[in-house]
Amino acid sequence: MLKVQDVTVDPVTRRVWRDDREIVFSRKEFDLLHYLMAHAGEVVSRDDLMLTVWNTTFWTSSKTIDVHLGWVRRKLGDDPSQPTLITTVRGAGLRFESDAPAYSATMPAQAAAV
Repeated sequence: MLKVQDVTVDPVTRRVWRDDREIVFSRKEFDLLHYLMAHAGEVVSRDDLMLTVWNTTFWTSSKTIDVHLGWVRRKLGDDPSQPTLITTVRGAGLRFESDAPAYSATMPAQAAAV
């Protein structure tokens, strides 16, 4: 079992829970989430994701990762304007946050995402 924040992944049974609620993921969604969680706190490049999750060294589509990431975020309830689980590090890749970022109620979403 792998647990980061309130998300738990069982790689053996390929099941995912957020708190006590089980969430069903497609095979690629699960692979993407599992890889990001296994590297929680680290920035994972898009090239690395294409190689490890999609088993390819070339981009089959420039939107493949974005589309799957959108589905994963939606299922987890992670607001892309103020993500607490998966953040985008511009120009570098994606990071599954080890701890939820602290957003100020007065801080604009753009400033919080930086």
